This record gives sequence, C-alpha cells and structure tokens, in this order.
Amino acid sequence: MSEKPIEDNGKAFLVLLLPISFLIIFLVTTWRFLLALIVLVIGFKLWQEYQWQQWTHRVNPIFHQLVRENQGRLTPMDLAMRGNFPGTTAKRYLDSKASEFGASIVNSEDAGQSYYFITASILGNILDSSEPVKELPTQPVTKTARSLLAPPPTPQEEPETESPPQPSHEETKRSLEKQLIFGSLIQSELAKRLNVYSSTVYKRRNDPEFSEWSRSKDPDGIAWSYSEKTKEFFPVEEEVK
Repeated sequence: MSEKPIEDNGKAFLVLLLPISFLIIFLVTTWRFLLALIVLVIGFKLWQEYQWQQWTHRVNPIFHQLVRENQGRLTPMDLAMRGNFPGTTAKRYLDSKASEFGASIVNSEDAGQSYYFITASILGNILDSSEPVKELPTQPVTKTARSLLAPPPTPQEEPETESPPQPSHEETKRSLEKQLIFGSLIQSELAKRLNVYSSTVYKRRNDPEFSEWSRSKDPDGIAWSYSEKTKEFFPVEEEVK
C-alpha cells in the first residue's frame, strides 16, 4: 500500500523536472544572445533619452518666449504651432516641464488642456492688478423728477482721499538709490515714492501725461515712464541718456 504513493510522487517530480531541464538547457545555449539583446535594448533606451535631452535644449528658448508672451498660459497647440512639431511631442514636453516647475494643469471643454507656469514677474503683475479700486460714492436719489429737456448734470470729480504721511526728502533719496539697483521700479515701489496709492499709478500708467504727472508728485522732480514689455517704470532722464 505504501509503494503506490511513492510511485505517484516520483512521477509528479519527473513531470516538473523535465520543463526545468529544458529551460536550463535553453538558457545555457542562448545566454550570449539574451545578454546581447538586453544590452541592445538598454543602449537603445539610453540613446532615445539622449536624443530627447538634446531636442529639449533646442525647444527651451521657444518655451521661455511663449511663457513671457502668454503670461504663463500655454497649450500643446501653441507650442506645436510655434515649433512646427507634432502635438503629442509638444504635450510630452509640457508634461515634463509641468513636473519640473510644478505648473498647474487645467482641463476645459473649449481650450482643451492648458498649462499655467507662474514666474515672479507674472505673479507681481497679478498682485498689482488685484489691488482694490476705490468705489465711487453713491449719489442720493432726488425726489423731484428732472426735466427731459434739461442737460444732464456734469459728473463731479472725486475728491482726493487723504494721503499717507509724507516721507522726508533724505529718506526718499536713499530709498531710491537702493530701489534703482536694476534701473527700474515696480508699481508698488513707485506708488510709495510718489506718495499715492498703487491703484492710482495703475490707472494712470498709460496716460500721455503720466511723465508730467509723476514729475509733479516725485520729491526730486523726476519724471517716470511705463514699459509695457517689462511691466516696470523707468526714469525719463535715464532713457534719454
């Protein structure tokens, strides 16, 4: 009775031993070919990665220019049209840049997938433009009806609000020398120098009389001009030089 289970176990062992033996023989006879195939695959992957790195170095200037022009918002179509390469390649490139710089990816039905890259200058413009604008005072409603033939009343200018305390001339001059290290001021710095609110500078920056208005407000009588390209303010005397 005990010989039959032993015989069954021996047959099961032989059934397992035969495939293992064939596998060992196959590996011994073909290990050189398999090793060469593995090395070839690894070398091909490394070559593809090297080609991708070289290609990204050529595309980086186009990417940086688009970020400045579009205020940080890019789509794969924008990059593909500017660089004249397939959309799948542009999407792969933007995905790698989004992972590198921590950009935000927004999916919309109209514009598709958009990538938002926030730089220091773009963030400064967002903060400057988000400052609250002074609300106009509500006018009381008169009970008497105005005649239809009467001319409409001329709007009255809003009275100037109380300005912050005026800094001394020496403090303003020292602060200007520190601020003009890069030859320009941002909106909040110029507003502090002119002793006005930042929203006032924001509303007046594109006026033709901005230089004369800033000269009248500047403690040293310096006229300032606004650059749309850099979103900064420069002294007019330095531009003439």
